[in-house]
Amino acid sequence: MKVLLVEDNAAQRELLSQILRPLAGVEIAAIAATQHEAVAWLRDHPDDWDLALIDLFLAQGNGFAVLRECAGRAPTQKVVLMSNYADEPVRERAVAAGADAFFEKGAETSALLDFCMHTRAALPKR
Repeated sequence: MKVLLVEDNAAQRELLSQILRPLAGVEIAAIAATQHEAVAWLRDHPDDWDLALIDLFLAQGNGFAVLRECAGRAPTQKVVLMSNYADEPVRERAVAAGADAFFEKGAETSALLDFCMHTRAALPKR
């Protein structure tokens, strides 16, 4: 499973990378720190990802704009928005905007990993 990681915080990027890299069948296809980097990568590589993990509040841009760029994705491509601010209205807006899931950073790491593994298991064999 190829993962696009969109996170502006270097420590959080490293933490997520350390969590994802050891998972069997998971490859970090690209890392973007800004909305612009993420959108440019998605436009250049529309089929080169299976899961996008996107920070909602980026220092340069926002996760909703990156999510909009994923709107024409294949049914097997999943998008997760993440934030430290995970109150119910934010979660509802994320799902209404087209995210497949929303997780609070740090507090819901186990649920995020479960989602990643479920997504990987549901992919067609390559």
